[in-house]
Amino acid sequence: MTKEPSREPLDSGLLRMRDGAEIYWETSGNPRGKPALYLHGGPGSGLRSGSYRSHFDLERYFLIGIDQRGCGRSRPSVNEAPESLQANTTQALIEDIEAVRGHLGVARWLVSGVSWGTTLALAYALAHPDRVTELALVAVTTTSREEVDWLTEGMGRVFPEAWLRLEAESGRTAGERIVEAYARRLATGEPHERQAAARAWNAWESVHISLDPNWTPIESRFDEARGLAFATLVTHYWANDGFLRNGDEIVSRIADIGHIPAMLIHGRRDISGPAIIAWRLHRSWPASRLHIVESEGHGGPESFAMLRAALDAFAKVR
Repeated sequence: MTKEPSREPLDSGLLRMRDGAEIYWETSGNPRGKPALYLHGGPGSGLRSGSYRSHFDLERYFLIGIDQRGCGRSRPSVNEAPESLQANTTQALIEDIEAVRGHLGVARWLVSGVSWGTTLALAYALAHPDRVTELALVAVTTTSREEVDWLTEGMGRVFPEAWLRLEAESGRTAGERIVEAYARRLATGEPHERQAAARAWNAWESVHISLDPNWTPIESRFDEARGLAFATLVTHYWANDGFLRNGDEIVSRIADIGHIPAMLIHGRRDISGPAIIAWRLHRSWPASRLHIVESEGHGGPESFAMLRAALDAFAKVR
């Protein structure tokens, strides 16, 4: 009987970058299998328990996970070094990914991501299309200005009571967007002010995903330290339109990777990231397939079952 591969990491480490940041990486599965990269959401969620491995057939995949800079086991944490945010951009994350790929001797890999991880996966593929064999994405986002404004302003029409609390606790100045106010306070405030801002921000995050049938509150996912890192990085990236040119770089350039096979999986009830985001990408992406999960919101059991099926199919292509 063939022994099932362990779901524990085969290897892990910290890779030091030129600017001094240390990026945590881990590998699992079959070292002779098809290389795959998993990109977590947030920004700032981290790999956490490693449950992402359950989406992959570890007999057929050599799986790599990364804690994106500033969170998880990467160093420094934005909690202890908020000044490190100046070097924390999408372009820096892409460089980190490339450095890990080179360090592990991977020529090309499938790239998978969830939520913010889909934005990062798409940005990476646009920067290095020759390194990406396929893309498998759940809860698709592109972090455009339109998406950020919907998440932080427009959804106030759906959740007016919660949005009023978000706005009241933002401390924004005249002409300052709500997300910019939270990003400023989380990056430069005193420790007690940063924690207060994180709690207010994460309360809004819990509200705007609450229509998902699989909803769990943000505070059940993170302790106070992880919640602070999550809020700090989310607002930092959202206030800067994901560090993507014109805040709409991915949608306008998607044809550049239109030849890369992709599965896009999105919940119909995802009010935080409406299905039109994935639909627009699919319409301009000849090699993509789009599956809308009617009963789910921002990810869920059926979405991840679809992801597993897509990954199983892609595993047959070497």
